[in-house]
Amino acid sequence: MKKPVVLVVMDGVGYTDNNYGNAVNNAYTPNLDYLEKNSAFTTIKAHGTAVGLPSDEDMGNSEVGHNAIGCGQIYAQGAKLVNESIRTKEIYHSETWTALKAQAKDHTLHFIGLLSDGNVHSHIDQLLDLIRQAKEDQIKQVRVHILLDGRDVPETSALIYVQQLEDALAKLNDANFNALIASGGGRMKVTMDRYEADWGMVELGWKTHVLGEGRGFTSAKDAIETYRIEGQYTDQFLPAFVIHEKGKPVGTIQDGDAVVFFNFRGDRAIEISKAFEQKDFKPFDRKRVPDVFYAGMLQYDGDLQIPKKFLVSPPHITNTLSELLVKHKIPQYALSETQKFGHVTYFWNGNRTEKFDDKLETYIEIKSDLVPFEQRPWMKAADITDALIEALESSKYGFLRVNYPNGDMVGHTGSYPATIVGVETVDLQLGRLLPYIKKHDAILVVTADHGNADEMYEKSKDPNAVPKAKTSHTLSPVPFFVYNANVKFKYGNFGLANIAATVTDLLGLKKDPIWLESIIDKHD
Repeated sequence: MKKPVVLVVMDGVGYTDNNYGNAVNNAYTPNLDYLEKNSAFTTIKAHGTAVGLPSDEDMGNSEVGHNAIGCGQIYAQGAKLVNESIRTKEIYHSETWTALKAQAKDHTLHFIGLLSDGNVHSHIDQLLDLIRQAKEDQIKQVRVHILLDGRDVPETSALIYVQQLEDALAKLNDANFNALIASGGGRMKVTMDRYEADWGMVELGWKTHVLGEGRGFTSAKDAIETYRIEGQYTDQFLPAFVIHEKGKPVGTIQDGDAVVFFNFRGDRAIEISKAFEQKDFKPFDRKRVPDVFYAGMLQYDGDLQIPKKFLVSPPHITNTLSELLVKHKIPQYALSETQKFGHVTYFWNGNRTEKFDDKLETYIEIKSDLVPFEQRPWMKAADITDALIEALESSKYGFLRVNYPNGDMVGHTGSYPATIVGVETVDLQLGRLLPYIKKHDAILVVTADHGNADEMYEKSKDPNAVPKAKTSHTLSPVPFFVYNANVKFKYGNFGLANIAATVTDLLGLKKDPIWLESIIDKHD
């Protein structure tokens, strides 16, 4: 090993020349400016086919991004994986679907998940195909519990997807088939918590979807329009609602029912899956636990087997960077705060929870604050840097990786001023880190997993229009710096999956033969 390598992932920090609503370009970032002038620098792809998604119109995300960085390869991911299974009908010949059919024959089949075409957590077309197949398989009753997006799609677009779903259900419903929307709420209020940051969201989801407790409305449209008038809510923050008919909920979950969580992305699906499956569940009082057949679209955690039943097998990722470094006996250090801790561990290691070697791998989680990110856009960046500097000073580690979540988590709030602060916070931390990189003669690699903070406003053809917040990821490339190493980059079309080979190149190791090539052309 030549020098220790420190890899910094600035989550959600894309690079684009467009300055409109660009919290990256318009922030004060003297340290990023310094790196551009004093490092080997290029931009690389972090979306679409470069990270295993169906097309280059698909935005990247933190999960597939960290999979690609950590394994040096491109695997079919999320939407692409599910789309292929639906196309071949393999999903409907699976053991899980067969069991779901049998369970729901004389009961209700429930679908819970994110209703949009954002293609990051789910896609409405996949849900519609599942419902159509349910009717074809002579299931008589279906209920849909919708989580509204406004994050990977425009912030007030929920009614478009609700109408699309309602129209499809109206065409399918007849004397032998009855499908209805039963409950819902915004994704950042109901059900879709991750990394156990706020179990209250999951508890509210349980009360809403399972128990039918909460404010009643005659339709999802009625709920959305009412909440928007009352509280000016954007979709992701809409309060929970329950659809009533004749004064009663139309779709509580009962003994004997079958339940599918139809999101394909795992991080925000694990907690609700635990609530359905774990007998010794303790995070909140479930009050009533129906005896149901529960399945996920994918298995969201292979090591912990969550959930136990799933419709589509996730990619089996092997030959990761961590595995190679363990073989070479190189100690590793992984660090972030709660919101992105799973990305530098679970997703980085190919959807694996356990370490490859307890003695060679150190994981450090800094607990995230439970406050809205726009109110505290600096998040835990300073604490993360404190821990990273301490690890560098220890001289124990040959490879250190860290994720600063600010550009992504604050960017998702839609607050442009707060995201400016978030980006400047990360830049400030880089400034703190640089002297220690020099002190320990380490190599610093700085990149991002996808864009977000670089495009905070929806594009409008009207130059006089009031800027409208954009809360989703972007299609922008991401920066790639190598500092304190005399290297030159190759010319080519590189992406996140080229980083693993680049890291081993910097460490003086041979890459795994199945990885994509290193970005480095020359290295002294």
